[in-house]
Amino acid sequence: MIFVGIDVGSRTLKVVLWDDARQRLVASAVADQGVDQDALASQLVDRLLLENGLAREAICSIVATGYGRKLIGMADRAITEITCQRWGVRQRVPEARTIVDIGGQDSKLIRLAADGRVVDFAMNDRCAAGTGRFLEVVAARLGTRIDALGRLAAESRQPARISSMCVVFAETEIVGLLASGISPADIVAGVQASIAMRVAGMGGRSVEGPVVFTGGVALVPGMTGALESALNQPIAVAPEPQITAALGAAMLAASDKE
Repeated sequence: MIFVGIDVGSRTLKVVLWDDARQRLVASAVADQGVDQDALASQLVDRLLLENGLAREAICSIVATGYGRKLIGMADRAITEITCQRWGVRQRVPEARTIVDIGGQDSKLIRLAADGRVVDFAMNDRCAAGTGRFLEVVAARLGTRIDALGRLAAESRQPARISSMCVVFAETEIVGLLASGISPADIVAGVQASIAMRVAGMGGRSVEGPVVFTGGVALVPGMTGALESALNQPIAVAPEPQITAALGAAMLAASDKE
């Protein structure tokens, strides 16, 4: 009995196959977004089924989540990403009390009760300056890859102060910093600190641990350390941090819970 979770994010689409009887992840896939999200999701599901010797008939139910969840025609249900993240993260890190999710176009801070229920959450989806898009802009401006930013940040001696709240103005600010002789290492470290401080601001005065980091930005070297400094506590990166919402969606597909 296979259950499918599809997370239609702003930058990537994630698919998970979940064996509920054995309580295990069968397979997962991540792909850059395309024009036809429904077709892309179908292609990924078919690919994972083929690679694992499974037929479409093996699928019992499908749940879609994320921004484009209502665009997935094959889905039996659509459930919000907040709920799916809670289920996916707690499956991987049962003791988690706070989830920090930073994706391509938004960032979220989700508080969980001891039993895993969502207590409340805060979201930044109005400005890319607190998301992965900011890192992409910085990498492009510095002529490097996003996965090289961590190495640069580690060389920083004094992180630059990034004050702009909008990624467009922040890019202009970075150009000015470069012109004034500020090193790329200090700029990257400053950008990572700026993103982390925006997340800390969503958390208010205190963030209860254990804190689990999810989303594509969790794969960017240096971001975990920046978050640890901003939140003043250890941060655990979820195993396969990009797929936690899709995993939660697949688990919910196997139940009647929302």
